[in-house]
Amino acid sequence: METRLRGGAEVVLRSGRPDLVYQEVYALLCVYQAIRALIVAGAEHADLDPDRISFTRTLQAAARHVSDDAAFSP
Repeated sequence: METRLRGGAEVVLRSGRPDLVYQEVYALLCVYQAIRALIVAGAEHADLDPDRISFTRTLQAAARHVSDDAAFSP
């Protein structure tokens, strides 16, 4: 799993119960898949090989466009 999704290797999962750990890992996998889908869509649009597009730079670009409202718990 990409440690960049969690904020680095030093950041641990926040969940304390096993069922919540599964939920958090599933959410990270969903975000990873969404970033990869953005990479593929962008590569097709630019007629590039998706392997030539950086995951980290795509994640940073997506993070710049995410609303701050999503950063806090409802």
